[in-house]
This record gives sequence, C-alpha cells and structure tokens, in this order.
Amino acid sequence: MTSASAPVRPDDVGAFIRTFRRFRDWCQRRPFWGGLLAIIAGLPILYFPYAHLSLGGLTFAMATTGGAGALIIGVLMMVLGVSVWVQPMTRVFAGVATILLALVSIPVSNLGGFGFGLVPGLIGGGLMAAWAPLKEPAVPAPVKSVTVPPPPVAPPTAVPPPAAPPTVVPPTDGLPVQRSGAAEADALGDSEPGEQGAGAAGEAR
Repeated sequence: MTSASAPVRPDDVGAFIRTFRRFRDWCQRRPFWGGLLAIIAGLPILYFPYAHLSLGGLTFAMATTGGAGALIIGVLMMVLGVSVWVQPMTRVFAGVATILLALVSIPVSNLGGFGFGLVPGLIGGGLMAAWAPLKEPAVPAPVKSVTVPPPPVAPPTAVPPPAAPPTVVPPTDGLPVQRSGAAEADALGDSEPGEQGAGAAGEAR
C-alpha cells in the first residue's frame, strides 16, 4: 500500500522563498564565505593532533609536542570565523589573524592538518580581509515643483478717438463776403472818424 504524498501548498513555497531571501540578505551584509572557510579550517587543525587511526591491529597516534598549540590555533580560527558573522567591522583583523594562524599551523599541527586546514584558512582569511560592504543605492533627490509665474500681461492701450473729418471750406472767389451784424459793428468801430462823418453826410444827402 502506497501512501500518497501530501501536496505542496503555496503557503509553504512562499515561506521557503521568504526564508531564503532573508538568509541571502543576511549573507550579503557580512563576509559569510570567509567566515565559513575559517571555521572549516579550524576543524582539521584541531582534530589531527588528537586523532588515533587504527589500521588492523596497529594504532597510529598523530599527536605532536605542539598539541596544545594546535588546540589553540583551531579554536581561534573558529572563533574568528564566527566573529566576522557577528561583527563584520572586524573583517580586516580577523582575516589577517586567520592567515597568520594558518601559516603557524604548518609546523605546529601536522602541516596545517595535512593541508586540509591550511588551504581553507588561507582562502578564508583572504576573503574576510578583502570583503567590503555593498554600497547603498543612491536615493534620488525629490524633485521640487517649480511654479513658473505667468508672463506679465501688458495693460490695455488706450484707443485714440477717431480723428474728426477735415472741414471742407467752400471756395469764396468772386462771392461777396457776408458778415454778421456783430462783425459789421466791429468793422465800423475800427473805421476812422472822418470816414464816419463822410458816410453820415452821404446818407443825409
């Protein structure tokens, strides 16, 4: 009797994707791979000086006079690997210290754990020292809305009144000039007394 496998729900897939994305973001904010290699390098350096291999009836002990030194080197490399995960600001110090400890493990801990601890220690220390945090994307400055003032409106120009049509003066050549009574009185007043007397005498006659 075969049991049917439970169907994968969309909620489970979404939760897995969210967890993976959070883990990826956490790794990008610190030298994750350098710290991981430093921890891996500390394990063989710490293990081989205290290991006993049995081949048939023979037991081989690989302990050296620097067994305590191998213990210290292995533990320190693992601590440095964890420290850069917790405090990424110590990446340069932790990277340089991991490289130095990996080199010291060559004479102290069986050639750096037969190379299984030496090579990851050198690579992990270099990755930790060379790691740099990602630059935050530049946030564009908010665009300020500039209010353009409307163009100045010219005041309405005064329309000049229409010019009066020119006065047409009829020709007066050959026509007697007619004067009004006031004009004749002024003309008579301007004439000389002799002329007035002669005029009066003429009228009496």
